[in-house]
Amino acid sequence: MRMLAILIALLLSQPLSAETVRLGDRWYRIDLPANPKGAPLILALHGGGGDPDQFAKASGLARAATRAGFAVAFPAGSGRRGERLLTWNGGYCCGSAARKGVDDIGFLKAVIADAASRFGTNGSGVYLTGMSNGSILAETFAARNPGLVRAVAGVSGTMDTSRTRVQGKVPALIIHGTADPMVPYDGGVGDSSLTRTDFASVDSVVQAFLAPWGGVLAKTPRTIDSKDDGTSVIVTDYQKRGRVVLRLMTVEGGAHHWPGGRKARLHEGKTQEIDANTEILRFFKANG
Repeated sequence: MRMLAILIALLLSQPLSAETVRLGDRWYRIDLPANPKGAPLILALHGGGGDPDQFAKASGLARAATRAGFAVAFPAGSGRRGERLLTWNGGYCCGSAARKGVDDIGFLKAVIADAASRFGTNGSGVYLTGMSNGSILAETFAARNPGLVRAVAGVSGTMDTSRTRVQGKVPALIIHGTADPMVPYDGGVGDSSLTRTDFASVDSVVQAFLAPWGGVLAKTPRTIDSKDDGTSVIVTDYQKRGRVVLRLMTVEGGAHHWPGGRKARLHEGKTQEIDANTEILRFFKANG
């Protein structure tokens, strides 16, 4: 009986399997923790040309997050070829979604409401993260809807700061490589970008998310450099009354990727210094 009780306890502690949910002509994948009722919800947005299953596998975020008690929704962008080559309308990028003016802000709001209604997740305040084009939309959504967002984490993508103002206080984590050839750290058109977008700089995004906090913020830098991989990470914390309201993780020598994720084609600029999932979940928990 004791062994049976242990087995049952182990089974109950395991995350539930992923489900695919149709929402009108759109869809999303959701990965649930063992107890989804009231669970904090993360919206994780794939990069341009990706899809929910690809991003879940490449990032490894679903397993890490559900074990930590989060539910993770992976919404699907839209594309010219049905459910392939999906992109997000992040304003100035990317692909057909931006050209057609797809209402992806509205779609994400619908995902939040549906997940709360269907699975019982907490819909009163969510977390957002994304890669590249997904990062652009995650930051844009957070900037325009601060009342719906507990914190945002952008990886290798910068929102259009020339046309997007952060309308309230949103804790933000930004992870970006200085050698990113697609979304340049200092802004501009990327040498290897699939779009001719004149991207905003990382610094402009930092300043945009700091602005609503007002006043002088304490700035504390530190460096992570324990691996012989040609990269290092400069972590800069901006604090307000002892609380980290923005954390910038600059990957010196880092390319366009999700740290700790799978990207077999990337041979240079793939840092081993940090794991994006660990850093993002730590930041989200601190802003619960």
